Amino acid sequence: MDHENKTSNSTRSPRVLIMTAVEAEREAVQRGLNDAPGFEVRLAGVGPIAAAANTAAILATASEGAAYDLVISAGIGGGFAEVAEIGSVVIATDIIAADLGAESPEGFLSLDKLGFGSSQIKADAVLSRRLTEAAAAAGIRVCSGPVLTLSTVTGSAPTAHSLSLRIPGAAAEAMEGYGVALAAQHLQLPVLEIRAISNPVGPRQRELWRISDALSALERACSLLPEVLQ
Repeated sequence: MDHENKTSNSTRSPRVLIMTAVEAEREAVQRGLNDAPGFEVRLAGVGPIAAAANTAAILATASEGAAYDLVISAGIGGGFAEVAEIGSVVIATDIIAADLGAESPEGFLSLDKLGFGSSQIKADAVLSRRLTEAAAAAGIRVCSGPVLTLSTVTGSAPTAHSLSLRIPGAAAEAMEGYGVALAAQHLQLPVLEIRAISNPVGPRQRELWRISDALSALERACSLLPEVLQ
């Protein structure tokens, strides 16, 4: 991490906190990291509220001299049609709370439009680009784009279509990224989000999900982190 967000404390190696929703994701990340130093992989819980609360609690209890320098939300998720296919990896450019706002006769109003803050957090651009390039060089099917956080996962084609129209370039959706990113933002820490795709965003057809393929892709992507974050 030798760009502008690198910690000013040069006496220690950067510390990275990786948050996953569930144990299977945590195990996949840990396999990829292969005991690389400087990484801690913890459980965020399911959904943005649990993710924000648990991430904030962990960051708050980091001892002086052992603070984190980067926070990553990692796991599997849904991919938007013609953007991110099953078994591929999405590296977030933007982390967006896509259902945080208000309905209106004119359509959905985000926090930004309501004037109540922002429902969008930028992922660290330098690190996101590095990771995307490293994944492509390693032969991983990868793309970058906005990753949506929703409290209610999309389960219909109309909702998927509406989201893709409202958020151009939307690549993936999951349930924790914005919560993790918000906790990191409060401490002015850079953030990344990595999503391996297990299913298309749209009608919920659980029998067609390829969770094992997504976990394998997540493992491969995370294996690149020690070199990318040097």
